Amino acid sequence: MTASHSDSLVVLFGATAGAYGAKLGSDERELILLVWQVVDLHSKKVGTLHKSLVKADNLDLSDQCREVSGLTPEGLGKAEPLDRVLQQFSQLVSSDLKVLGRSSYTLCSDGQLLIRQVLHPETSKKNFLLSDCFYSFYDLRKEFHTCYPSSAAVKDQTIKTMAECILLIGSDHVFTEPETVKYKYETGPCSKSETVDSETVIRARGLPWQSSDQDIARFFKGLNIAKGGVALCLNAQGRRNGEALVRFVNSEQRDLALERHKHHMGSRYIEVYKATGEEFLKIAGGTSNEVAQFLSKENQVIIRMRGLPFTATQEDVLGFLGPECPVTGGKEGLLFVKYPDGRPTGDAFVLFSCEEYAQNALKKHKEILGKRYIELFRSTAAEVQQVLNRYMSTPLIPTLPTPIIPVIPPPYTIATGSIRDCVRLRGLPYTAGIDDILEFMGDATADIKPHGVHMVLNQQGRPSGDAFIQMKSADKAFMVAQKCHKKMMKDRYVEVFQCSGEEMNFVLMGGTLNRSGLSPPPCLSPPAYAAFQTAAVIPAEAALYQPQALLPTTRTPQASAAAPPTVTYYPAQAAQLYMNYTAYYPSPPVSPTTVGYIAAPPGAVAAAATATHTPILPQPGALVRMQGLPYNTGMKEILSFFQGYQVSMQSLSLILCLDLQVMITGDQTEQWYC
Repeated sequence: MTASHSDSLVVLFGATAGAYGAKLGSDERELILLVWQVVDLHSKKVGTLHKSLVKADNLDLSDQCREVSGLTPEGLGKAEPLDRVLQQFSQLVSSDLKVLGRSSYTLCSDGQLLIRQVLHPETSKKNFLLSDCFYSFYDLRKEFHTCYPSSAAVKDQTIKTMAECILLIGSDHVFTEPETVKYKYETGPCSKSETVDSETVIRARGLPWQSSDQDIARFFKGLNIAKGGVALCLNAQGRRNGEALVRFVNSEQRDLALERHKHHMGSRYIEVYKATGEEFLKIAGGTSNEVAQFLSKENQVIIRMRGLPFTATQEDVLGFLGPECPVTGGKEGLLFVKYPDGRPTGDAFVLFSCEEYAQNALKKHKEILGKRYIELFRSTAAEVQQVLNRYMSTPLIPTLPTPIIPVIPPPYTIATGSIRDCVRLRGLPYTAGIDDILEFMGDATADIKPHGVHMVLNQQGRPSGDAFIQMKSADKAFMVAQKCHKKMMKDRYVEVFQCSGEEMNFVLMGGTLNRSGLSPPPCLSPPAYAAFQTAAVIPAEAALYQPQALLPTTRTPQASAAAPPTVTYYPAQAAQLYMNYTAYYPSPPVSPTTVGYIAAPPGAVAAAATATHTPILPQPGALVRMQGLPYNTGMKEILSFFQGYQVSMQSLSLILCLDLQVMITGDQTEQWYC
């Protein structure tokens, strides 16, 4: 009996504080016992049987562990920690090999669970490296099945009986194909023309928003992910939605990944489910030659830059990054994201050859280029594909027929003045309700105007993470912004900006408001956006959503006990605001969409088309709609086109912003504001 690249085997066995057998490692419990013995494959001699107890951080042993192993927390409390035990393992194995006159060895374990599902994940969480011997090993159960294919089920055999049977056949069996564990995750592009086996793909849910592909690969440490096999998913607004599709090298690795359901990444548990190859290709697959060429440089760290000035050039970006973080290939390592007509979006992807250069670049997060601060985030090849696909595949102005949706006046007036007596809350937990906002604001709750809390809902009618609050004065708004900015709500920090009613309405129609100032909605050209002043638009179909479960009846927080009990802080549910999300939405780290939209149930569209409603344009005059405008057309060009006719600026603004389109994509109806 021989091995292809070693003289000896080290037969390895272990146990955790939790489940045994086929469920070893599935409950995320720590290793408490490690047993090993050296076997000389040529002389059939064996070394000393070593048994080491391992001190776990959590010494709460399961009933099964106590029954099978006979160990107690008291006995384990005197043991060495895992890193010390592994050092002893290396030293004792080397000593036994010298006694047997051998120099090299390969691990041989009872199945793959001990190495893949216990040792690699646990050492990764405890931040120390395993020696090279743990990246290549023989699966004794597979070797036994190769020798005795007609024997009883492998799962019914013990490690002792299998080892004895293999030793008995002497030189007839050759260990030739060891199991391997990848040292690191390899990035790479994926083409939509590829075939992806559905038995190799999983969906991971509940990921922290800041997690990267390397973080996900670390979560699945010990399992082999296919090259470029991590695809972070984006939601309808272009934000990372806490999900990822992961493709493994084979179905066996995928099945082991499913056993990590509800294992933890930091303080969060991650759900793991089966997925399909079609879902993976939809997220990670690309067709652009430009993207494929950009991603063809392998093993590069990808950084995404957001908020670039539209006039920024390659030289500007390289100068911003500086010599301490050189870009791979210079200008060839930059990929600017553009609209179909060639206009810049303010996004770019950058390649770095090593982690050190990427970390130097990330230190420039929110530094200034021109007059704008630039956001930098880790990105992935799949995100590059998604962002480019979103911008290049969807027309900015759909051309299908337009049903007219009535716009009803809100029951409570939202001020449109320039007084900065409002605040915007950004980054709220999606589970946050109005009562959570009132508790978050504390004593400042007493300074909120009646009906002044406006939850912003997304296109599904659920909280979007944003809210606007009208305060009694600009001074009160300033104090709230200073006191509450980046204060924690549940497990997230919330950004608080002071703004005016005009700016609030502007953002609801698709503009951007942050500490760097105001940016226009994409529907308006930059020179003309200052003329855009209109009240917030509340779609009539908003009443069809049932947000009662999402926005529970508010309770009076202790901090606002002094406030009169009759004060109502938020409008009726029909007046909840629906954000017109756009490519310029500022929350990090996001991957923007090409257009903003407000969705409604299909039934609402049909009902609205026949209902009587308040005219959109109350002023007299005829309404003319223009289609086929160039994407970069502004108000000046349109006014010039109608030279000689009486066209009011106010009418033109309303036409530009309220021209509603309906686009059918598969089985989903989306309403688009152009």
